[in-house]
Amino acid sequence: MSRNYKFHNPEGLYFVSFATVFWIDVFVRRIYFDFIVENLNHCVATKGMEIYAWCIMPSHMHLVFKSNIKKPDELIADFKSYTSKKIIPLINGNLEESRREWMLNAFKKAGAANANNTNYQFWQQHNHPIELWSPAVIQQKMDYTHNNPVEAGFVEMDYEYLYSSARDYCGVKGLVNVIVD
Repeated sequence: MSRNYKFHNPEGLYFVSFATVFWIDVFVRRIYFDFIVENLNHCVATKGMEIYAWCIMPSHMHLVFKSNIKKPDELIADFKSYTSKKIIPLINGNLEESRREWMLNAFKKAGAANANNTNYQFWQQHNHPIELWSPAVIQQKMDYTHNNPVEAGFVEMDYEYLYSSARDYCGVKGLVNVIVD
């Protein structure tokens, strides 16, 4: 991994993105979105995560965050590990999921190809963290995060997208507890 893509400053503010293996569009059903939202709020409440911006897209998510308790790399690793272990059974148990068998086979294939896994792999391994060092860079990454659903054509205005912190910046309480400065 390039030196540019590591968590160097344990107290830094970071932009991270991570995607599902094979860029599978998992987050198209509310049950999966809500599971991730619940876990983001858990990280805020109990693991010292401060979230400034977030967005869940069908195959990936973006965060602008910092860690007050752990090293940021450990916090993200814990989040990804926990969510991947819990979302596989959630998909498997969702009888309304028409793509269930196909997705589980893809996650199993990815897991078999990775020596770090015993069975399934849900998230791609890399996060590409970028430390945000200036107000201009912070704003650029927050705008990028919030504009993802607009660029994808899901909404016309960023605050219309339910699974994003853009709502919080327009005076509407969003789903995840964020810090709005």
